Amino acid sequence: MRTLTILGLAVLRLLSQQPQHPYEVRQRLREQGLDHLIKVTHGALYHTFDVLTKAALIEMVETTREGKRPERTVYAITDEGRAVALERLRELLATLQPEYPTYCAALAFMSLLPKADAVAQLEHRAVLLEAELASATTGSDALVKRGVAAIDIVEIRHLQAHLRADLDLTRAIVEDIHAGRLDWQPGEQPTEGKADG
Repeated sequence: MRTLTILGLAVLRLLSQQPQHPYEVRQRLREQGLDHLIKVTHGALYHTFDVLTKAALIEMVETTREGKRPERTVYAITDEGRAVALERLRELLATLQPEYPTYCAALAFMSLLPKADAVAQLEHRAVLLEAELASATTGSDALVKRGVAAIDIVEIRHLQAHLRADLDLTRAIVEDIHAGRLDWQPGEQPTEGKADG
């Protein structure tokens, strides 16, 4: 099997708790706030179940039907699935993976915009970051009140730290532009402390 995706790892984690059908897994992803960290579409989820089944990482254990609803197949993790999940998780925790954040790329090209336009966009981003950080904090607090264990929401701490860092950097860049420490003419590379003239 090629590398286990993050969605695949999430499915294996949830199935390690108890056998479930894909709809239940999707509900658990929402309940635990994991859908904010992992892109989960109906098609991707069912595709992941197919891939995991073909790789013998999960297996069908029963098919149920309630009333007129369609049949639902319940899946369980296999011993091989547990082993692969643990191996992939160790790899993800211990190694640095190259990431290509779009905001970082946008900052590299910011000099294409006039300074006033760049500041307006950055200030708008700061408002969105503040709202996202508040939402993450509210969501985390709600999960704690519901009795969700801290280990099950530790990823929210990571998300909050990234949001805070992004917000702090964005505000600092705006401040540097206003103070003239970051200056450029549209179309040229920005430089720190560039003298006017």
